[in-house]
Amino acid sequence: MSNLSPFHLAFPVTSLANARAFYGELLGCPEGRSSDAWVDFDFHGHQIVAHLAPEEARAVTAHDVDGDDVPVRHFGLVLDMDAWHALAERLRAAGTRFVIEPHVRFRGQSGEQATMFLLDPCGNALEFKAFADRSQLFAK
Repeated sequence: MSNLSPFHLAFPVTSLANARAFYGELLGCPEGRSSDAWVDFDFHGHQIVAHLAPEEARAVTAHDVDGDDVPVRHFGLVLDMDAWHALAERLRAAGTRFVIEPHVRFRGQSGEQATMFLLDPCGNALEFKAFADRSQLFAK
């Protein structure tokens, strides 16, 4: 899985200040270019762009996945297990309210993974996951 091309994702936010506090300060994503309407962040080597568009923020629909109500519209990262645990602890220490608490899903099955879901301050759902065996990422 080396040499992955960085993805680009643009998403709506209700406040650039809140986006900077969440992505820049809490998640530690360096800020790139910006204007009064958007800001780029380095999301572990990927480019995400928070666009000020309060009218685009909306309620999150969820579907059942292994007993969890997973937000349908979400994005995130696959981290190594140590980084996933460190992030979970940093988020807990910051008082983050999780949509889905950090836990292991599909335990003992193909695709077993550690996962957690949270909302940014603008209502965008994020998932962070990790695999003890990364070859399970696309397992059937």
